This record gives sequence, structure tokens and C-alpha cells, in this order.
Amino acid sequence: MGRGLHPAWAILALFALTGAGLAQDGTVVRAPSADCLGVITAAEYDGPTRRYDHGILGDAVEWGALHLTTRGSGTCTGQTPDVEVTLPVTMVFEDTAPRLADITGDGTPEVITVETRIDLGARLAVWGITATGVARIAVTPFIGATHRWLAPVGAADLDGDGTVEIAFVDRPHLTRELAVWRYDNGSFAEIARTPGLTNHRIGDSSISGGIRDCGDGPELITADSRWQTVMATRLVGTRLVSRSVGSLTGRDGFTKALACR
Repeated sequence: MGRGLHPAWAILALFALTGAGLAQDGTVVRAPSADCLGVITAAEYDGPTRRYDHGILGDAVEWGALHLTTRGSGTCTGQTPDVEVTLPVTMVFEDTAPRLADITGDGTPEVITVETRIDLGARLAVWGITATGVARIAVTPFIGATHRWLAPVGAADLDGDGTVEIAFVDRPHLTRELAVWRYDNGSFAEIARTPGLTNHRIGDSSISGGIRDCGDGPELITADSRWQTVMATRLVGTRLVSRSVGSLTGRDGFTKALACR
């Protein structure tokens, strides 16, 4: 959907949903019963809002809701049940788009989002289908202050140990630290961090870089802190080891690096 208007189909879907749950922080999840939900097949942000004045992505619009499309199971087999997650007025999704990735290792995708609390800044939050329905399955801590943000790089088994790590740049315009967190049984633990890397410039509507595998295992692709060099970073034990893989000219440098050229 991108950073645009609230479409009519989403409003209709909201009223078609058959159940609702209220999270402890005031987040509302409207969804069919848990036995109806099989696999998440698509995700997009919804409910554009101007209630947070950060504007780090180039405009004043953030998102108040997350819309999920699923492949139905049980009594909903053959259907595509919709799920609507609505944040409380104290929070927004401060992000370009939700990302589907298998975080738990069960062969089906979860949804990676950036949630911001207006007074505490951003955190990474992963949404998935649980035994009781759609819920957050793991979160990182909020950064701790308003107008402080993080920019995701991606998720993969970065060190080949069979568990998934999620990487993001913590405060890409200030701290410029690449952080890696490992998912384990419903929680995240930070395992590595290194300074001098970034993947976003103030006002850009997109987040640059990502994860590549050129045959020797996954590498995290970012820029150096001065936005002059494309950097490839590996997780080695509990250390992040970075090297230059080319100059940064426009976005071609990221494109070539991600394509292993």
C-alpha cells in the first residue's frame, strides 16, 4: 500500500472481522478465531496518521494500523481471512513497509515492524500467529526517548547456528550503530553491536541496503557513517566484522552490492 490513503476495502474488511483482542498497551487486534488463521501471506501498513511529528521518512504521515492477509485453515480453509492491528494513540508504526520473514524457524513467515511510542522512540516488533491468535511474539526495548528511531536491515541465520537473527541500525543519523539481536523462544537478546554504519539519511522515503549471500554466507549491507562507502558486515561469533565492498554513488552502490557485483 505504501505511504498513502486509507482504501475503502480496508474499511470494509475492518467491519468484516469476527473477533477482537485488546493487548495490555491498548493495541487492538481484530481477527477471526485462531483456528481460522493458517499462514500470513501479506502485510501492509494502514490508518495513516499525523499524531507523531518526527517526519524522519520525509513527510508527516506515519501509520496507526497493520493489515495482514492470511491463508485460512480449519473452518476457513480456502479463504483469505484479514487481520487488523490498531495501535493506541500513544504509538505509531514508523516505517516504510512491514517485512515478512520466518523468525521462529517453523517454515512460515512472521511480520517485522518498527513500532514507535511517542515518548520513548522506536523498537523492533515481530507479529505472528500464535495458538491464541495474532500477537506480538517478540520485541526489542524502546530506544528510550522521543524522536529516536531504528532502521531494519533484515533477518537471517547470520552465523549458521540454526537460529534467526534480526539486524537494524540503531539511530542511523545519530549513534549509527549496527545491532544484531537473536530470536530465542519468544524473546530477543542482543548479541553484537558495532559503530560507524548506517542505512538511512534524514528525509529519505526508503531504507537502503539489506542482506545478501554471495555463496559464503549472509552479509549485512549498509553504508559507512559518512555515506561514502558500501559496507558488508558478517557476524563472527559475537563480533561484527565489516569491510568495504565499493563506493557509494547514488543507490547504484547498494544495488550492485546486493546483487554480488
